[in-house]
Amino acid sequence: MIKVAFYDAKAYDRPSFEHYGALHDMQFRFLETKLNEDTAEFARGCDAVCVFVNDNVNREVIDRLYELGVKLIALRSAGYNNVDVRAAFGKIHVVHVPAYSPYAVAEHAIALLLTSVRRIHKAYNRTREFNFSLNGLTGFDLHGKTAGVIGTGRIGRIFIDICRGFGMNVIAYDSFPAKDSGIEYVSLDELFERSDVISLHCPLTDGTRHMINAEAIGKMKKGVVILNTSRGGLIDAEALLEGIKARKIGAACLDVYEEEADIFFEDRSGHILNDDLLSRLISMPNVIVTSHQAFLTEEALNNIAETTVRNIVSCFENDGVCDNELCYRCGNIERCKKERKEKCF
Repeated sequence: MIKVAFYDAKAYDRPSFEHYGALHDMQFRFLETKLNEDTAEFARGCDAVCVFVNDNVNREVIDRLYELGVKLIALRSAGYNNVDVRAAFGKIHVVHVPAYSPYAVAEHAIALLLTSVRRIHKAYNRTREFNFSLNGLTGFDLHGKTAGVIGTGRIGRIFIDICRGFGMNVIAYDSFPAKDSGIEYVSLDELFERSDVISLHCPLTDGTRHMINAEAIGKMKKGVVILNTSRGGLIDAEALLEGIKARKIGAACLDVYEEEADIFFEDRSGHILNDDLLSRLISMPNVIVTSHQAFLTEEALNNIAETTVRNIVSCFENDGVCDNELCYRCGNIERCKKERKEKCF
């Protein structure tokens, strides 16, 4: 039996993981706490840990897990910026879920966009109080507007397809353009200058951290709408707030936030929020914040559980590769496994 310490567990996680785990004689130890230096000890006696986006899997945590005999870190997410993959190399294998439901994230981004530009959230609040005035609810057509998409992986391309369905013009930026995709790629500066709507669909790396900063915002159109359903660290939140206050940014729709780790996924309604920056953003009438829920569909939860369990099983029962392994051997973290038909170490 494979024993897995499942950190940051939520009620919506358990059914799918219990179902797929039972099919492979896998035992999950569901823990509400997040993984960090203080909670790594809870993995004692387990073969693997299953972690999410706000678990802190740094060098110290990895070393402690290694001392406890943990052999695998299984991310139940696509992003892995919270894991020190370099520190794990040679000690603990790391796997992730590269794709679970790109439609879920792309559709949520569009939902945020429509809600913002058509003032649906404001109308909803008004009509619940029997206020049927239309004052202040004027929006704008998406048809004919230019959407700038940063990152054209599966989610980004689905977002592009939806935008085209609305009759929008689409331009994109990606360090690795998709060949024969029919996408109009431009430089990042040109994307900033031309776009009415900018949507982020790229991973968080040293090169992309704070790619939306004061300088970038200065190049954008007045009234631009910024969407982020990827990673909070892509945006310098201080610069974003200043851009909103200066009326340069027309609206911001955020499903992620750089300092979300101790806030998102939790009920803070009975507490004073200590993050002044987030409080100020939420207070803005042209800002919509959702709590990292873009992935949260029944289809996505099922796919995440199925792929994560398969990843774990492959690493313990397969003498060849670990499915969806992340490796630091050659610095090509995600693509290394495609070139080598064995575990990374």
